[in-house]
Amino acid sequence: MADPRAYVSDYLRRSAAALDGVAGDQAFQETVCRVAGLIGEALRGGGKLLVAGNGGSAADAQHLAAEFLSRFAADRRPLPAVALTTDTSVLTAIGNDYGFEHVFERQVRGLGRPGDVFLAISTSGRSPNVLAALEAARKIGMTTIGFTGSPKSEMQGLCDVCLCAPSDETPVIQQIHIVAGHMICGLVEQALTASKP
Repeated sequence: MADPRAYVSDYLRRSAAALDGVAGDQAFQETVCRVAGLIGEALRGGGKLLVAGNGGSAADAQHLAAEFLSRFAADRRPLPAVALTTDTSVLTAIGNDYGFEHVFERQVRGLGRPGDVFLAISTSGRSPNVLAALEAARKIGMTTIGFTGSPKSEMQGLCDVCLCAPSDETPVIQQIHIVAGHMICGLVEQALTASKP
């Protein structure tokens, strides 16, 4: 059996290297700011944020929706954000009646409106249910944002803005996604608090 301390040390090095990479990547940082600007503009205009992903990305969707609806770092009004991953009755009804690839798409069609934002999270950029939801969001006239790890996936063509984590390791991609999500929450919170009359 491999030395567990070596495993931990190696994992931390890879994780730190990925974070160091985005800390020095101006394009990545500009994309984070652009995403925050789009979400802030939508919320300021009365829109809402819908978020979806599978597995660990579903957990990230719920995490980010909670930060917007509750608070991130400051007391302020709740910001309308919905994770499309949480209602088991909806997920199982759609999955049973229409197929798993439609579990997010039908929710986007039912809940989304022009002026809203759909944030799609897929580390591979190939999740069929996420891609179907992006297509639906675009047809509605929503702003579409993607979080992925693949710069050459089909997902990019369906997003107004796509944030690509520079790693081919799913757990490291997810770490960068949640760090980016926290920065976006903080930027949106600051912008909306600063714009209060």
